[in-house]
Amino acid sequence: QVQLIESGGRLVQAGDSLRLSCTGSEDTFSWYAMGWFRQAPGKEREFVATIDWTGGDVDYADSVKGRFTITRDNAGHTMYLQMTNLKPEDTGLYYCAAELGPKVTKGDYWGQGTQVTVSS
Repeated sequence: QVQLIESGGRLVQAGDSLRLSCTGSEDTFSWYAMGWFRQAPGKEREFVATIDWTGGDVDYADSVKGRFTITRDNAGHTMYLQMTNLKPEDTGLYYCAAELGPKVTKGDYWGQGTQVTVSS
């Protein structure tokens, strides 16, 4: 079973940048597609970005395209989400997920989340 731990969330101002990290517990980390999701207060959890096991195929939600970049370091069992030009609507609890397959859709494993708050 893969355990995932997110970090990097904090309070920032609109227009700032922030990098989130997600570290996996297993050497099999590289087998999994990885993804980021977020949940704002009172809203459903939504897809943010996903990356395949090679790191060569990525996909983003329209709301973050051009501002967020997902990458991974398989040797270090870590995935990243570089976020730039943050907006108040990016506020939420950010979760990472792992799934066997070309990308994350439902998530086989989930982390506990890291809070990102963007003030206007």
